[in-house]
Amino acid sequence: TPSQHLTTTAAAVSKMLLSSEKPKSQGRVDARNIDGSTPLCDACASGSIECVKVLLSHGAKVNPPLYTASPLHEACMNGSSDCVQLLIDVGANLEAHDCHFGTPLHVACAREHLDCVKLLLKAARVQEALLNFTLTSLFSFLVSGANVNAAKLHETALHHAAKVKNVDLVEMLIEFGGNIYARDNRGKKPSDYTLRSSPTAKCFEYYEKTPLSLSQLCRVTVRKAAGQRALEKIARLNIPQRLIQYLSYN
Repeated sequence: TPSQHLTTTAAAVSKMLLSSEKPKSQGRVDARNIDGSTPLCDACASGSIECVKVLLSHGAKVNPPLYTASPLHEACMNGSSDCVQLLIDVGANLEAHDCHFGTPLHVACAREHLDCVKLLLKAARVQEALLNFTLTSLFSFLVSGANVNAAKLHETALHHAAKVKNVDLVEMLIEFGGNIYARDNRGKKPSDYTLRSSPTAKCFEYYEKTPLSLSQLCRVTVRKAAGQRALEKIARLNIPQRLIQYLSYN
């Protein structure tokens, strides 16, 4: 069972903590239970950041093949923002699809974990040493972060946010470029899942009548061109600090 596997994982991690040696076999640290979960998946599901760190230090795969849900999906399901950030930092695939929700962003939205959603949307990773940035050089980076409009069966994160009736979540996704007109496999827009006159419905109505401002559209365009992992690179741009803060959604 998952609980038994987690107990086994904890025991294995404890043994690793007492030993400075790496596992003799990669398969040991990535062993799967009957559900296909690896120890790293279970550690993320429980929100145990220390277990996650130990497993990663001993070679656990952050993007295991043939999974039901990846470690990042599990961390988003649990709402462990610390685990989410760590997984992002070590190269977790932000666009991986599980068999239930879709991407990690879908999971975080369905479970209303706003901190995790924001981390995924603002995912930043310095992949190389970069100095003397200019705005022009920003457009040469093609490493993308969490796609706010990624879909599974045409269902986007915004559809999930509408279903859970979370106004803050809806606003955040739209600010990051969420498409309010996207239709799922039932032909429904996100707003079609809200109740008339509810706060969520009024939020969608506002954005339908009041499109994003030119500055907001420019920010979304720059972020798409730069890649949403580029926040730390944006911070080094030779442009006014106020503009850097705006591009970084601060």
